[in-house]
Amino acid sequence: MSENSASIASFWDASAASFDEEADHGLRDPDVKAAWAERLRSWMPASPADVLDLGCGTGSLSLVLAEQGHRPVGVDLAPLMIEQARRKLTAAGFDAAMMVGDASNPPAQAGTSFEVILSRHLLWTLPDPQEALRRWIGLLRPGGRLILIEGRWATAEPGEAQSYAAGSESMPWMGGVEAERLLAALRPLVETAHVEPLPDPTLWGRTIQDERYAVVAFA
Repeated sequence: MSENSASIASFWDASAASFDEEADHGLRDPDVKAAWAERLRSWMPASPADVLDLGCGTGSLSLVLAEQGHRPVGVDLAPLMIEQARRKLTAAGFDAAMMVGDASNPPAQAGTSFEVILSRHLLWTLPDPQEALRRWIGLLRPGGRLILIEGRWATAEPGEAQSYAAGSESMPWMGGVEAERLLAALRPLVETAHVEPLPDPTLWGRTIQDERYAVVAFA
């Protein structure tokens, strides 16, 4: 693991124990979980589909996908996040592969051909998000879909650090990415893409003031 990757993994490992306390992370509230399950169902093809959940964190969305009859594979750089994901899926009776790896460049053992690639709030954490998008689309089967749940939460001030992890590279989409900017990055790479705003407070466990959305793109 590179020094850059190690610093990022350490940052998220330090957050692992409390990560699921956020309503949209742990999906512990039945209403929040049901809201995400409904959204995922609307974006996904018929089950069972092979899904690569990138930056899967503690595996909450992978669990919802498994409950809907899909075959998720989760990848996250943080070992302690993956430990929780494995426990979560196993406790629910699912034998889904959850593995440590760089979500921006998924390991070959995760697989090389998927009907769906899913990520939530991942792009802002990557040193080269546009290159990651190109790699991900290369893992999709013809007609496959890329589901990106993203947002724009903060605007950096001049001179402000563009990284959240000490010793890591600059993150060009630090604070999130606007929907139009993400669409512009995707258009040369996909056949079609559309944006679905996600302002519903039930998804987040609270009222939000910033931009939240999903992009669904077809290869």
